[in-house]
Amino acid sequence: MDSKKLKPALGVAILSLGLSIYIAATGKATEASVWSLFPPLVAIFVALFTKEVFSSLFLGIVTGAILASGGSFGVFLDNLVNQGFITAISGSSGIFIFLVVLGIMVVLINYSGGSKAFGDWANSRIKTRKGSQLATFCLCIMLFIDDYFNCLTSGSVMKSITDSHKVSRAKLAYIIDATAAPVCMIAPISSWAAAVSGYAENSHMSGIELFIRAIPFNFYSLLTLVFVINIIAFDNDFGPMKKYEQRAINEGYLGIRKDASAVDSDQNSNGSVIDLVFPVLVLIISCVVSLINVGGFFDIQGPFYHDFVNAFANTDSSVALAMGSIIALVITIIFFVAKKALTFEKSMDAISEGFSSMVAAILILTMATSLKNISNDLLGSTQYVGGLMENVAGSLNSFLPVVIFIVAIFLAFATGTSWGTFGILIPIVVSMFEPTNPIFFIGISATLSGAVCGDHLSPISDTTIMSSTGAGCIHIDHVKTQLPYGMSVAAISAIAYIIAGFTHSAIISLSFGVIVIFALMYVLKLKNKKELSL
Repeated sequence: MDSKKLKPALGVAILSLGLSIYIAATGKATEASVWSLFPPLVAIFVALFTKEVFSSLFLGIVTGAILASGGSFGVFLDNLVNQGFITAISGSSGIFIFLVVLGIMVVLINYSGGSKAFGDWANSRIKTRKGSQLATFCLCIMLFIDDYFNCLTSGSVMKSITDSHKVSRAKLAYIIDATAAPVCMIAPISSWAAAVSGYAENSHMSGIELFIRAIPFNFYSLLTLVFVINIIAFDNDFGPMKKYEQRAINEGYLGIRKDASAVDSDQNSNGSVIDLVFPVLVLIISCVVSLINVGGFFDIQGPFYHDFVNAFANTDSSVALAMGSIIALVITIIFFVAKKALTFEKSMDAISEGFSSMVAAILILTMATSLKNISNDLLGSTQYVGGLMENVAGSLNSFLPVVIFIVAIFLAFATGTSWGTFGILIPIVVSMFEPTNPIFFIGISATLSGAVCGDHLSPISDTTIMSSTGAGCIHIDHVKTQLPYGMSVAAISAIAYIIAGFTHSAIISLSFGVIVIFALMYVLKLKNKKELSL
Protein backbone atom coordinates (compact mmCIF):
# COMPACT_ATOMS: atom_id res chain seq x y z
CA MET A 1 0.00 0.00 0.00
CA ASP A 2 1.12 3.52 -0.79
CA SER A 3 2.55 5.17 2.34
CA LYS A 4 0.45 8.25 1.56
CA LYS A 5 -2.68 6.10 1.99
CA LEU A 6 -1.35 4.05 4.91
CA LYS A 7 -1.16 6.95 7.37
CA PRO A 8 -4.78 8.12 6.86
CA ALA A 9 -5.94 4.48 7.01
CA LEU A 10 -4.15 3.98 10.33
CA GLY A 11 -5.69 7.21 11.55
CA VAL A 12 -9.18 6.01 10.65
CA ALA A 13 -8.50 2.66 12.33
CA ILE A 14 -7.28 4.26 15.59
CA LEU A 15 -10.18 6.75 15.58
CA SER A 16 -12.73 3.99 14.92
CA LEU A 17 -11.41 1.74 17.68
CA GLY A 18 -11.15 4.61 20.16
CA LEU A 19 -14.68 5.79 19.40
CA SER A 20 -15.99 2.22 19.66
CA ILE A 21 -14.41 1.75 23.08
CA TYR A 22 -15.92 5.03 24.30
CA ILE A 23 -19.43 4.21 22.97
CA ALA A 24 -19.24 0.68 24.42
CA ALA A 25 -18.30 2.09 27.81
CA THR A 26 -21.31 4.40 27.77
CA GLY A 27 -23.65 1.51 26.89
CA LYS A 28 -25.25 3.41 23.98
CA ALA A 29 -24.73 0.54 21.51
CA THR A 30 -26.37 -2.24 23.53
CA GLU A 31 -29.72 -1.74 21.74
CA ALA A 32 -30.56 -1.15 18.08
CA SER A 33 -29.27 2.33 17.33
CA VAL A 34 -27.41 4.30 14.71
CA TRP A 35 -24.18 2.80 16.07
CA SER A 36 -25.24 -0.60 14.69
CA LEU A 37 -24.33 0.73 11.21
CA PHE A 38 -20.90 1.97 12.28
CA PRO A 39 -18.89 -1.31 11.87
CA PRO A 40 -19.91 -2.08 8.25
CA LEU A 41 -19.48 1.56 7.26
CA VAL A 42 -15.95 1.56 8.73
CA ALA A 43 -15.09 -1.61 6.80
CA ILE A 44 -16.54 -0.26 3.56
CA PHE A 45 -14.82 3.12 3.85
CA VAL A 46 -11.41 1.66 4.71
CA ALA A 47 -11.69 -1.00 1.97
CA LEU A 48 -12.50 1.54 -0.71
CA PHE A 49 -9.77 3.87 0.55
CA THR A 50 -6.96 1.33 0.98
CA LYS A 51 -8.04 -1.29 -1.62
CA GLU A 52 -7.17 -3.96 0.98
CA VAL A 53 -10.16 -6.08 1.92
CA PHE A 54 -8.90 -8.44 4.66
CA SER A 55 -7.67 -5.80 7.11
CA SER A 56 -10.72 -3.61 6.37
CA LEU A 57 -13.17 -6.38 7.19
CA PHE A 58 -11.22 -7.35 10.30
CA LEU A 59 -11.28 -3.74 11.51
CA GLY A 60 -15.06 -3.67 11.03
CA ILE A 61 -15.44 -6.93 12.95
CA VAL A 62 -13.28 -5.71 15.86
CA THR A 63 -15.18 -2.41 15.94
CA GLY A 64 -18.52 -4.23 16.10
CA ALA A 65 -17.30 -6.65 18.75
CA ILE A 66 -16.17 -3.72 20.91
CA LEU A 67 -19.47 -1.84 20.49
CA ALA A 68 -21.48 -4.93 21.49
CA SER A 69 -19.24 -5.73 24.48
CA GLY A 70 -20.61 -3.13 26.87
CA GLY A 71 -17.05 -2.42 27.97
CA SER A 72 -16.30 -6.02 29.03
CA PHE A 73 -13.11 -7.55 27.63
CA GLY A 74 -14.46 -11.10 28.09
CA VAL A 75 -17.65 -10.26 26.18
CA PHE A 76 -15.54 -8.60 23.48
CA LEU A 77 -13.55 -11.82 22.94
CA ASP A 78 -16.74 -13.89 22.86
CA ASN A 79 -18.28 -11.50 20.32
CA LEU A 80 -15.17 -11.59 18.16
CA VAL A 81 -14.43 -15.31 18.19
CA ASN A 82 -17.69 -17.08 19.03
CA GLN A 83 -20.48 -14.77 17.82
CA GLY A 84 -18.33 -13.57 14.94
CA PHE A 85 -16.00 -16.09 13.33
CA ILE A 86 -17.30 -19.41 14.72
CA THR A 87 -20.94 -18.56 14.03
CA ALA A 88 -20.03 -17.35 10.54
CA ILE A 89 -18.15 -20.56 9.74
CA SER A 90 -20.86 -22.85 11.09
CA GLY A 91 -23.65 -20.89 9.42
CA SER A 92 -21.87 -20.80 6.05
CA SER A 93 -20.48 -24.34 6.10
CA GLY A 94 -22.77 -25.48 3.27
CA ILE A 95 -21.66 -22.59 1.05
CA PHE A 96 -18.01 -23.28 1.95
CA ILE A 97 -18.42 -26.90 0.81
CA PHE A 98 -20.04 -25.67 -2.42
CA LEU A 99 -17.15 -23.25 -3.00
CA VAL A 100 -14.48 -25.86 -2.37
CA VAL A 101 -16.16 -28.44 -4.60
CA LEU A 102 -16.50 -25.91 -7.42
CA GLY A 103 -12.82 -25.04 -7.04
CA ILE A 104 -11.94 -28.74 -7.28
CA MET A 105 -14.16 -29.22 -10.35
CA VAL A 106 -12.54 -26.26 -12.09
CA VAL A 107 -9.11 -27.82 -11.54
CA LEU A 108 -10.35 -31.22 -12.72
CA ILE A 109 -11.78 -29.69 -15.89
CA ASN A 110 -8.54 -27.80 -16.49
CA TYR A 111 -6.43 -30.93 -15.94
CA SER A 112 -8.62 -32.90 -18.34
CA GLY A 113 -8.08 -30.30 -21.05
CA GLY A 114 -11.79 -29.47 -21.12
CA SER A 115 -11.35 -25.75 -20.53
CA LYS A 116 -8.77 -25.44 -23.30
CA ALA A 117 -10.91 -27.48 -25.70
CA PHE A 118 -14.00 -25.43 -24.92
CA GLY A 119 -12.00 -22.22 -25.26
CA ASP A 120 -10.72 -23.31 -28.67
CA TRP A 121 -14.24 -24.31 -29.74
CA ALA A 122 -15.78 -21.06 -28.48
CA ASN A 123 -13.03 -18.88 -29.92
CA SER A 124 -13.63 -20.40 -33.34
CA ARG A 125 -17.23 -19.16 -33.11
CA ILE A 126 -16.94 -16.06 -30.92
CA LYS A 127 -14.94 -13.62 -33.03
CA THR A 128 -15.34 -10.32 -31.18
CA ARG A 129 -15.04 -8.75 -27.72
CA LYS A 130 -18.77 -8.01 -27.80
CA GLY A 131 -19.49 -11.62 -28.67
CA SER A 132 -17.51 -12.91 -25.70
CA GLN A 133 -19.33 -10.53 -23.35
CA LEU A 134 -22.75 -11.36 -24.77
CA ALA A 135 -21.96 -15.07 -24.48
CA THR A 136 -21.12 -14.53 -20.79
CA PHE A 137 -24.40 -12.66 -20.30
CA CYS A 138 -26.40 -15.44 -21.99
CA LEU A 139 -24.71 -18.13 -19.89
CA CYS A 140 -25.55 -16.20 -16.72
CA ILE A 141 -29.19 -15.95 -17.83
CA MET A 142 -29.27 -19.73 -18.29
CA LEU A 143 -27.85 -20.41 -14.81
CA PHE A 144 -30.79 -18.77 -13.01
CA ILE A 145 -31.12 -21.38 -10.25
CA ASP A 146 -28.81 -19.71 -7.73
CA ASP A 147 -26.56 -16.64 -7.74
CA TYR A 148 -23.58 -18.38 -6.05
CA PHE A 149 -23.74 -21.20 -8.56
CA ASN A 150 -24.19 -18.67 -11.37
CA CYS A 151 -21.23 -16.48 -10.38
CA LEU A 152 -18.73 -19.28 -9.92
CA THR A 153 -19.77 -21.50 -12.82
CA SER A 154 -20.10 -18.77 -15.47
CA GLY A 155 -16.84 -17.20 -14.36
CA SER A 156 -14.97 -20.49 -14.52
CA VAL A 157 -16.33 -21.30 -17.97
CA MET A 158 -15.93 -17.87 -19.59
CA LYS A 159 -12.57 -16.61 -18.21
CA SER A 160 -10.42 -18.12 -20.93
CA ILE A 161 -12.76 -16.86 -23.67
CA THR A 162 -12.96 -13.26 -22.45
CA ASP A 163 -9.21 -13.28 -21.77
CA SER A 164 -8.52 -14.21 -25.38
CA HIS A 165 -10.54 -11.19 -26.51
CA LYS A 166 -8.81 -8.85 -24.05
CA VAL A 167 -11.85 -8.24 -21.85
CA SER A 168 -10.70 -7.11 -18.41
CA ARG A 169 -11.52 -9.34 -15.47
CA ALA A 170 -13.26 -6.34 -13.87
CA LYS A 171 -15.67 -6.20 -16.84
CA LEU A 172 -16.22 -9.96 -16.64
CA ALA A 173 -16.96 -9.68 -12.91
CA TYR A 174 -19.44 -6.86 -13.56
CA ILE A 175 -21.33 -8.80 -16.23
CA ILE A 176 -21.56 -11.79 -13.91
CA ASP A 177 -22.57 -9.76 -10.84
CA ALA A 178 -25.07 -7.61 -12.74
CA THR A 179 -26.73 -10.67 -14.26
CA ALA A 180 -26.61 -13.36 -11.56
CA ALA A 181 -28.66 -11.77 -8.77
CA PRO A 182 -31.10 -9.84 -11.02
CA VAL A 183 -31.97 -12.93 -13.08
CA CYS A 184 -32.45 -14.97 -9.88
CA MET A 185 -34.74 -12.19 -8.62
CA ILE A 186 -37.07 -12.51 -11.63
CA ALA A 187 -36.93 -16.32 -11.94
CA PRO A 188 -39.81 -18.00 -10.03
CA ILE A 189 -37.75 -21.19 -9.72
CA SER A 190 -34.61 -20.08 -7.91
CA SER A 191 -33.10 -20.01 -4.45
CA TRP A 192 -33.94 -16.28 -4.24
CA ALA A 193 -37.61 -16.92 -5.00
CA ALA A 194 -37.53 -19.51 -2.23
CA ALA A 195 -36.01 -17.01 0.20
CA VAL A 196 -38.60 -14.34 -0.61
CA SER A 197 -41.44 -16.84 -0.30
CA GLY A 198 -40.40 -17.66 3.23
CA TYR A 199 -41.09 -14.10 4.39
CA ALA A 200 -44.63 -13.85 3.01
CA GLU A 201 -46.50 -15.71 5.74
CA ASN A 202 -48.98 -12.91 6.55
CA SER A 203 -49.67 -11.75 2.99
CA HIS A 204 -52.80 -13.93 2.56
CA MET A 205 -51.31 -15.61 -0.53
CA SER A 206 -48.60 -18.13 -1.33
CA GLY A 207 -45.02 -16.91 -1.34
CA ILE A 208 -44.55 -17.90 -4.99
CA GLU A 209 -47.67 -15.99 -6.06
CA LEU A 210 -46.41 -12.92 -4.20
CA PHE A 211 -43.01 -13.24 -5.86
CA ILE A 212 -44.44 -13.61 -9.38
CA ARG A 213 -46.88 -10.71 -9.05
CA ALA A 214 -44.04 -8.47 -7.84
CA ILE A 215 -41.77 -9.20 -10.85
CA PRO A 216 -43.11 -6.47 -13.20
CA PHE A 217 -42.27 -3.78 -10.61
CA ASN A 218 -38.78 -5.12 -9.84
CA PHE A 219 -37.24 -2.18 -11.68
CA TYR A 220 -33.61 -2.44 -10.58
CA SER A 221 -33.32 -6.10 -11.59
CA LEU A 222 -35.06 -5.64 -14.94
CA LEU A 223 -33.33 -2.37 -15.83
CA THR A 224 -29.92 -3.74 -14.81
CA LEU A 225 -30.29 -6.53 -17.37
CA VAL A 226 -31.23 -3.92 -20.00
CA PHE A 227 -28.27 -1.79 -18.90
CA VAL A 228 -25.78 -4.67 -19.22
CA ILE A 229 -26.94 -5.48 -22.75
CA ASN A 230 -26.65 -1.82 -23.76
CA ILE A 231 -23.20 -1.39 -22.19
CA ILE A 232 -21.98 -4.37 -24.22
CA ALA A 233 -23.80 -3.52 -27.47
CA PHE A 234 -22.87 0.18 -27.51
CA ASP A 235 -19.37 -0.44 -26.07
CA ASN A 236 -20.03 2.47 -23.76
CA ASP A 237 -17.91 1.87 -20.69
CA PHE A 238 -17.42 4.86 -18.41
CA GLY A 239 -15.82 5.69 -15.08
CA PRO A 240 -13.06 3.40 -13.74
CA MET A 241 -14.29 0.55 -15.96
CA LYS A 242 -13.36 2.50 -19.09
CA LYS A 243 -9.75 2.78 -17.91
CA TYR A 244 -9.56 -0.95 -17.14
CA GLU A 245 -10.98 -1.86 -20.54
CA GLN A 246 -8.67 0.49 -22.40
CA ARG A 247 -5.71 -0.92 -20.52
CA ALA A 248 -6.80 -4.47 -21.36
CA ILE A 249 -7.06 -3.60 -25.08
CA ASN A 250 -3.92 -1.49 -25.36
CA GLU A 251 -1.57 -3.15 -22.86
CA GLY A 252 -3.06 -6.63 -22.40
CA TYR A 253 -3.42 -6.02 -18.64
CA LEU A 254 -6.52 -7.91 -17.55
CA GLY A 255 -6.36 -7.40 -13.77
CA ILE A 256 -6.17 -11.10 -12.90
CA ARG A 257 -5.99 -11.90 -9.19
CA LYS A 258 -2.64 -13.50 -8.35
CA ASP A 259 -4.14 -16.71 -6.97
CA ALA A 260 -6.70 -17.00 -9.77
CA SER A 261 -4.53 -18.01 -12.70
CA ALA A 262 -5.73 -21.04 -14.57
CA VAL A 263 -3.96 -24.36 -14.36
CA ASP A 264 -1.72 -24.34 -17.39
CA SER A 265 0.56 -27.27 -16.66
CA ASP A 266 -0.17 -30.98 -16.77
CA GLN A 267 -3.24 -30.57 -18.98
CA ASN A 268 -4.47 -33.38 -21.14
CA SER A 269 -3.68 -32.36 -24.72
CA ASN A 270 -6.46 -34.66 -25.95
CA GLY A 271 -9.21 -32.91 -24.01
CA SER A 272 -12.59 -32.33 -25.66
CA VAL A 273 -15.54 -30.00 -25.21
CA ILE A 274 -17.51 -32.79 -23.51
CA ASP A 275 -14.93 -32.74 -20.71
CA LEU A 276 -16.29 -29.33 -19.73
CA VAL A 277 -19.92 -29.64 -20.80
CA PHE A 278 -20.58 -32.95 -19.02
CA PRO A 279 -19.39 -31.83 -15.53
CA VAL A 280 -21.29 -28.53 -15.82
CA LEU A 281 -24.51 -30.28 -16.87
CA VAL A 282 -24.12 -32.84 -14.08
CA LEU A 283 -23.58 -30.00 -11.61
CA ILE A 284 -26.70 -28.17 -12.81
CA ILE A 285 -28.89 -31.27 -12.74
CA SER A 286 -27.63 -32.51 -9.37
CA CYS A 287 -28.06 -29.07 -7.79
CA VAL A 288 -31.62 -28.69 -9.12
CA VAL A 289 -32.56 -32.19 -7.95
CA SER A 290 -30.97 -31.52 -4.56
CA LEU A 291 -32.85 -28.22 -4.21
CA ILE A 292 -36.25 -29.88 -4.72
CA ASN A 293 -35.20 -32.90 -2.66
CA VAL A 294 -34.32 -30.76 0.35
CA GLY A 295 -37.60 -28.92 -0.24
CA GLY A 296 -39.56 -32.17 0.17
CA PHE A 297 -40.43 -32.99 -3.46
CA PHE A 298 -39.48 -36.67 -3.13
CA ASP A 299 -41.06 -37.12 0.32
CA ILE A 300 -44.27 -38.37 -1.32
CA GLN A 301 -45.58 -40.37 1.63
CA GLY A 302 -44.07 -38.13 4.29
CA PRO A 303 -45.40 -35.12 6.20
CA PHE A 304 -43.04 -32.70 4.42
CA TYR A 305 -44.12 -33.38 0.84
CA HIS A 306 -44.34 -30.35 -1.48
CA ASP A 307 -45.05 -30.04 -5.18
CA PHE A 308 -42.31 -28.85 -7.53
CA VAL A 309 -42.89 -25.12 -7.11
CA ASN A 310 -43.37 -25.21 -3.34
CA ALA A 311 -40.35 -27.51 -2.99
CA PHE A 312 -38.25 -24.59 -4.23
CA ALA A 313 -40.07 -22.30 -1.82
CA ASN A 314 -39.24 -24.53 1.16
CA THR A 315 -35.70 -25.59 0.31
CA ASP A 316 -32.43 -24.71 2.06
CA SER A 317 -30.11 -23.65 -0.74
CA SER A 318 -26.89 -23.91 1.29
CA VAL A 319 -27.59 -27.56 2.17
CA ALA A 320 -28.89 -28.41 -1.29
CA LEU A 321 -25.99 -26.83 -3.18
CA ALA A 322 -23.45 -28.61 -0.96
CA MET A 323 -25.29 -31.89 -1.52
CA GLY A 324 -25.60 -31.40 -5.28
CA SER A 325 -22.00 -30.31 -5.75
CA ILE A 326 -20.60 -33.34 -3.87
CA ILE A 327 -22.71 -35.68 -6.03
CA ALA A 328 -21.49 -33.89 -9.15
CA LEU A 329 -17.87 -34.11 -7.98
CA VAL A 330 -18.04 -37.87 -7.46
CA ILE A 331 -19.67 -38.40 -10.87
CA THR A 332 -17.11 -36.11 -12.54
CA ILE A 333 -14.14 -37.98 -11.07
CA ILE A 334 -15.62 -41.33 -12.13
CA PHE A 335 -16.26 -39.91 -15.62
CA PHE A 336 -12.72 -38.62 -16.09
CA VAL A 337 -11.06 -41.74 -14.71
CA ALA A 338 -13.29 -44.09 -16.76
CA LYS A 339 -12.64 -41.98 -19.88
CA LYS A 340 -8.90 -42.06 -19.09
CA ALA A 341 -8.78 -38.27 -19.33
CA LEU A 342 -7.21 -38.30 -15.83
CA THR A 343 -5.67 -40.86 -13.56
CA PHE A 344 -7.17 -41.43 -10.13
CA GLU A 345 -4.01 -40.01 -8.53
CA LYS A 346 -4.26 -36.84 -10.63
CA SER A 347 -7.89 -36.46 -9.65
CA MET A 348 -6.91 -36.60 -5.98
CA ASP A 349 -4.23 -33.95 -6.57
CA ALA A 350 -6.99 -31.66 -7.83
CA ILE A 351 -8.72 -31.76 -4.44
CA SER A 352 -5.98 -29.92 -2.57
CA GLU A 353 -5.33 -27.54 -5.45
CA GLY A 354 -9.02 -26.74 -5.83
CA PHE A 355 -9.30 -26.06 -2.12
CA SER A 356 -6.28 -23.76 -2.23
CA SER A 357 -7.81 -21.76 -5.10
CA MET A 358 -10.84 -20.95 -2.93
CA VAL A 359 -9.04 -20.00 0.30
CA ALA A 360 -9.14 -16.25 -0.42
CA ALA A 361 -12.86 -16.33 -1.22
CA ILE A 362 -13.62 -18.38 1.90
CA LEU A 363 -11.64 -15.95 4.08
CA ILE A 364 -13.44 -12.93 2.65
CA LEU A 365 -16.83 -14.63 2.96
CA THR A 366 -16.08 -15.68 6.56
CA MET A 367 -15.10 -12.14 7.54
CA ALA A 368 -18.01 -10.55 5.70
CA THR A 369 -20.45 -12.96 7.35
CA SER A 370 -18.88 -12.32 10.76
CA LEU A 371 -19.32 -8.59 10.25
CA LYS A 372 -22.94 -9.06 9.20
CA ASN A 373 -23.68 -11.30 12.20
CA ILE A 374 -22.25 -8.81 14.67
CA SER A 375 -24.00 -5.82 13.07
CA ASN A 376 -27.34 -7.57 12.65
CA ASP A 377 -27.62 -9.98 15.59
CA LEU A 378 -25.64 -8.21 18.32
CA LEU A 379 -26.15 -4.56 17.42
CA GLY A 380 -29.57 -4.78 15.71
CA SER A 381 -28.86 -2.92 12.47
CA THR A 382 -31.81 -4.44 10.59
CA GLN A 383 -34.24 -3.62 13.42
CA TYR A 384 -32.93 -0.06 13.60
CA VAL A 385 -33.35 0.60 9.88
CA GLY A 386 -36.71 -1.19 9.82
CA GLY A 387 -37.94 0.99 12.67
CA LEU A 388 -36.83 4.11 10.83
CA MET A 389 -38.81 3.08 7.78
CA GLU A 390 -41.97 2.44 9.80
CA ASN A 391 -41.67 5.90 11.35
CA VAL A 392 -41.19 7.83 8.11
CA ALA A 393 -43.58 5.84 5.92
CA GLY A 394 -46.81 6.84 7.61
CA SER A 395 -48.13 9.57 5.31
CA LEU A 396 -45.92 9.39 2.22
CA ASN A 397 -48.51 7.48 0.15
CA SER A 398 -47.40 7.76 -3.49
CA PHE A 399 -43.78 8.36 -2.53
CA LEU A 400 -43.66 5.25 -0.33
CA PRO A 401 -42.26 2.89 -3.03
CA VAL A 402 -39.18 5.07 -3.61
CA VAL A 403 -38.68 5.45 0.16
CA ILE A 404 -38.79 1.67 0.59
CA PHE A 405 -36.40 1.27 -2.34
CA ILE A 406 -33.85 3.70 -0.87
CA VAL A 407 -34.10 2.23 2.65
CA ALA A 408 -33.59 -1.28 1.23
CA ILE A 409 -30.52 -0.11 -0.71
CA PHE A 410 -29.00 1.45 2.38
CA LEU A 411 -29.71 -1.57 4.58
CA ALA A 412 -28.37 -4.11 2.06
CA PHE A 413 -25.31 -1.97 1.32
CA ALA A 414 -24.40 -1.49 4.97
CA THR A 415 -25.01 -5.10 6.02
CA GLY A 416 -23.94 -6.80 2.78
CA THR A 417 -26.99 -9.05 2.68
CA SER A 418 -30.05 -8.90 0.46
CA TRP A 419 -31.74 -11.86 2.15
CA GLY A 420 -31.42 -10.19 5.54
CA THR A 421 -33.01 -7.09 4.01
CA PHE A 422 -35.93 -9.19 2.77
CA GLY A 423 -36.35 -10.60 6.25
CA ILE A 424 -36.74 -7.23 7.97
CA LEU A 425 -38.58 -5.16 5.32
CA ILE A 426 -41.04 -7.59 3.68
CA PRO A 427 -42.97 -8.24 6.95
CA ILE A 428 -43.15 -4.47 7.50
CA VAL A 429 -44.56 -3.84 4.01
CA VAL A 430 -46.99 -6.76 4.36
CA SER A 431 -48.26 -5.36 7.65
CA MET A 432 -48.71 -1.85 6.20
CA PHE A 433 -50.96 -2.68 3.22
CA GLU A 434 -53.71 -5.04 2.16
CA PRO A 435 -52.98 -7.07 -1.01
CA THR A 436 -55.86 -5.19 -2.68
CA ASN A 437 -53.93 -1.92 -2.35
CA PRO A 438 -52.00 -1.18 -5.59
CA ILE A 439 -49.04 0.01 -3.53
CA PHE A 440 -48.74 -3.44 -1.90
CA PHE A 441 -46.98 -5.22 -4.78
CA ILE A 442 -45.03 -2.09 -5.73
CA GLY A 443 -43.77 -1.88 -2.13
CA ILE A 444 -42.79 -5.57 -2.10
CA SER A 445 -40.96 -5.10 -5.41
CA ALA A 446 -39.25 -1.97 -4.12
CA THR A 447 -37.95 -4.01 -1.17
CA LEU A 448 -36.63 -6.77 -3.43
CA SER A 449 -35.23 -4.31 -5.96
CA GLY A 450 -33.49 -2.17 -3.34
CA ALA A 451 -32.06 -5.25 -1.64
CA VAL A 452 -30.54 -6.47 -4.91
CA CYS A 453 -29.16 -2.98 -5.60
CA GLY A 454 -27.58 -2.55 -2.16
CA ASP A 455 -26.19 -6.08 -2.30
CA HIS A 456 -24.81 -5.35 -5.78
CA LEU A 457 -23.02 -2.19 -4.65
CA SER A 458 -21.70 -3.41 -1.30
CA PRO A 459 -18.03 -4.48 -1.04
CA ILE A 460 -18.92 -6.90 1.78
CA SER A 461 -21.77 -8.60 -0.07
CA ASP A 462 -21.37 -12.35 -0.56
CA THR A 463 -22.63 -12.05 -4.15
CA THR A 464 -20.08 -9.35 -4.91
CA ILE A 465 -17.37 -11.56 -3.42
CA MET A 466 -18.54 -14.59 -5.43
CA SER A 467 -18.53 -12.54 -8.64
CA SER A 468 -14.95 -11.36 -8.19
CA THR A 469 -13.98 -14.92 -7.20
CA GLY A 470 -15.67 -16.50 -10.23
CA ALA A 471 -14.08 -13.96 -12.57
CA GLY A 472 -10.65 -14.23 -10.92
CA CYS A 473 -10.75 -10.47 -10.45
CA ILE A 474 -9.13 -8.37 -7.73
CA HIS A 475 -12.07 -7.79 -5.40
CA ILE A 476 -11.64 -4.04 -4.87
CA ASP A 477 -11.22 -3.56 -8.64
CA HIS A 478 -14.61 -5.17 -9.12
CA VAL A 479 -16.25 -3.01 -6.44
CA LYS A 480 -14.73 0.21 -7.76
CA THR A 481 -15.58 -0.38 -11.43
CA GLN A 482 -19.18 -1.50 -10.99
CA LEU A 483 -20.16 1.22 -8.49
CA PRO A 484 -20.91 3.94 -11.12
CA TYR A 485 -22.92 1.45 -13.19
CA GLY A 486 -25.01 0.27 -10.25
CA MET A 487 -25.61 3.82 -9.03
CA SER A 488 -26.73 4.89 -12.51
CA VAL A 489 -29.37 2.16 -12.67
CA ALA A 490 -30.35 2.86 -9.04
CA ALA A 491 -31.03 6.53 -9.87
CA ILE A 492 -33.15 5.59 -12.89
CA SER A 493 -35.02 2.97 -10.83
CA ALA A 494 -35.73 5.49 -8.06
CA ILE A 495 -37.46 7.81 -10.53
CA ALA A 496 -39.34 4.82 -11.96
CA TYR A 497 -40.66 4.04 -8.46
CA ILE A 498 -41.86 7.63 -8.08
CA ILE A 499 -43.74 7.25 -11.37
CA ALA A 500 -45.12 3.87 -10.26
CA GLY A 501 -46.29 5.37 -6.97
CA PHE A 502 -48.53 7.79 -8.85
CA THR A 503 -49.52 5.72 -11.91
CA HIS A 504 -49.49 2.18 -10.44
CA SER A 505 -48.34 1.09 -13.90
CA ALA A 506 -45.34 -1.19 -14.41
CA ILE A 507 -45.42 -0.61 -18.18
CA ILE A 508 -45.20 3.17 -17.94
CA SER A 509 -42.48 3.06 -15.28
CA LEU A 510 -40.38 0.43 -17.06
CA SER A 511 -40.76 2.20 -20.39
CA PHE A 512 -39.40 5.35 -18.79
CA GLY A 513 -36.41 3.44 -17.42
CA VAL A 514 -35.61 1.78 -20.74
CA ILE A 515 -35.88 5.07 -22.64
CA VAL A 516 -33.55 6.81 -20.15
CA ILE A 517 -30.99 3.98 -20.48
CA PHE A 518 -31.06 4.27 -24.30
CA ALA A 519 -30.72 8.04 -24.03
CA LEU A 520 -27.76 7.66 -21.66
CA MET A 521 -26.09 5.21 -24.03
CA TYR A 522 -26.60 7.61 -26.95
CA VAL A 523 -25.09 10.53 -25.04
CA LEU A 524 -22.12 8.41 -23.93
CA LYS A 525 -21.58 7.23 -27.51
CA LEU A 526 -21.47 10.81 -28.76
CA LYS A 527 -19.08 11.73 -25.96
CA ASN A 528 -16.77 8.80 -26.77
CA LYS A 529 -16.75 9.71 -30.47
CA LYS A 530 -15.89 13.29 -29.60
CA GLU A 531 -13.00 12.14 -27.41
CA LEU A 532 -11.67 9.89 -30.18
CA SER A 533 -11.76 12.74 -32.69
CA LEU A 534 -9.66 15.02 -30.48
